[in-house]
Amino acid sequence: MELRERFLRAAEALQRAEVLVITAGAGMGVDSGLPDFRGDSGFWKAYPPYERLGITFVGAANPAHFERDPAFGWGFYGHRTNLYRATVPHAGFGILRAWIERYGLDHFVVTSNVDGQFQQAGFAEDRILEVHGSIHHLQCATPCTMAIWENRETIPVDESTMRAGHVPRCIHCGGVARPNILMFGDYCWINGRTARQQRNFDEFLADARGRRAVVVELGAGTAIPTIRYLTEEVGSLHQAVAIRINPREAQIGAPHISLACGALEGLAGIKSCLE
Repeated sequence: MELRERFLRAAEALQRAEVLVITAGAGMGVDSGLPDFRGDSGFWKAYPPYERLGITFVGAANPAHFERDPAFGWGFYGHRTNLYRATVPHAGFGILRAWIERYGLDHFVVTSNVDGQFQQAGFAEDRILEVHGSIHHLQCATPCTMAIWENRETIPVDESTMRAGHVPRCIHCGGVARPNILMFGDYCWINGRTARQQRNFDEFLADARGRRAVVVELGAGTAIPTIRYLTEEVGSLHQAVAIRINPREAQIGAPHISLACGALEGLAGIKSCLE
């Protein structure tokens, strides 16, 4: 089936929908200029100093750095904080919001991204589930309490060494603070904020049962398949259709729809069939 025909099928599903679930992985940010860290080579292309040090993405995203060498730990996460703050969400976010308004869709966003791009694009905070947390929130690295607070820190980073010139401190004990993000091998992540979001999503799904739902999945890969599993779980509900948009790993079984392209191209292609 040609891509244009798949766009038409996706557009028809959206026109019939009452509920829209947006699921997103790292590929959603690529059209905004963000790296997706696909494989070690992709990570090192985005962060050359780590290749010289022989450190992979898994090695950089390690909570142990905040105990052993906080300036190094914050080098990676401070750089990402600054990058995400400066990034303008691509036009695909606006396309999704326009569909929600045009068709009066009850909706929810579920993302494995920690970049806060959906909030920056105008999606309501209480309609977003960030399954891995958010770089825009902090917690104690120990942790001394279960508190989570907004990241308002200024974190300069020396990009030649990937070391931070400022280490954020816990607002309660004065020790090292870290992003409220689930990292690799992480036993200290405080999940209270994400758990509240999960309860909101569970309530949303309960209300959505029996209504025609469309799931639009954007840039979610198989390496960490959390988002893909969720897409398929929601897509299995009665009258639900899933639209998987991914340039390399778009496969999904019928009656769902596979679009082998990037997030913005896929959303724009569907949009062209709705006009």
